[in-house]
Amino acid sequence: MRVGVLTGGGDCPGLNAAIRGIVRKGVEVHGFEFLGVRDGWRGALEGAVVPLDVPAVRGILPRGGTILGSSRTNPLAGEGGADRVRRTLAEYEVDALIAIGGEDTLGVAAALADEGIQVVGVPKTIDNDVAGTDYTFGFDTAVNIATEAIDRLHTTAESHTRTLVVEVMGRHSGWIALHSGIAGGANVILIPEQPFDIDQVCAWVENRFTIRYAPIVVVAEGAVPKEGQMVVKDSSLDEFGHVRLSGIGEWLSHEIADHTGKEARTTVLGHIQRGGTPSAFDRWLATRFGLRAIDTVKDRDFGTMVALRGTDIVRIPLAEATVGTKGVDPALYSEFGVFFG
Repeated sequence: MRVGVLTGGGDCPGLNAAIRGIVRKGVEVHGFEFLGVRDGWRGALEGAVVPLDVPAVRGILPRGGTILGSSRTNPLAGEGGADRVRRTLAEYEVDALIAIGGEDTLGVAAALADEGIQVVGVPKTIDNDVAGTDYTFGFDTAVNIATEAIDRLHTTAESHTRTLVVEVMGRHSGWIALHSGIAGGANVILIPEQPFDIDQVCAWVENRFTIRYAPIVVVAEGAVPKEGQMVVKDSSLDEFGHVRLSGIGEWLSHEIADHTGKEARTTVLGHIQRGGTPSAFDRWLATRFGLRAIDTVKDRDFGTMVALRGTDIVRIPLAEATVGTKGVDPALYSEFGVFFG
């Protein structure tokens, strides 16, 4: 069997570990051949493929990013996209495809599976918002990076007695904000799932100043105020219909400064959260996903995605994994309310 592998959407730590796991077991245990599809679904449309063998994946385990490249190309955005993907696979005699990605990449994989293309999904995203899996790889590294940044910002906030707003990634879900905010001792955590009251936020901030303690506010990029709207960089859309976020942190710092009369500054972590060496957990999880994904191909169990449930790696239908995004449970968020203010 000849298997294609692609990585789509935003890059994240652990992608190379997943590729390595797929290729090592696929070649050494199952005797498969592999082709890497360059730059996500763009390569599947344009026929951009590269040989992928065991020597090609040596030494990539600790590397961030992806040796195959990635893009936010949506092959279904134009007419005949599914047929172009099918032709590419036929031209290179690819029998099955493993798509490693988040909600958008896996959504395309689910649609192609419905068209009869033999595809298996692997969930990755720093946002941890793919349905059906307890965790995606990339998330743990992003949380560690954000937590370290918050730890460092505490000292400068206290030195200048100012509010520091830390904006982290999270378009639809607040997993990074919640985990890093709690781990980093933030005094306010704002997530997309819970529209916030700016007066309440300012009250929490002022309460910290009364005890001579500089507050840290952690906000996900997709968080919105009550009766307000999402803050965006610009209104242009990518091929999946997403606007560019970032800006809620600056908006918050201005509001807090106006309400409290005290200085507030913003730090936007942005793509720093995606980069660098993956954590031990992300290497471990990505490797397990890769090993189980190639077993799924061997079993010809197509139209499925590997997922983490507890400590087990299971298979679920791609349709179940792409039914919607996995958000933070309100009950979980409320557990940490004692730390606000």
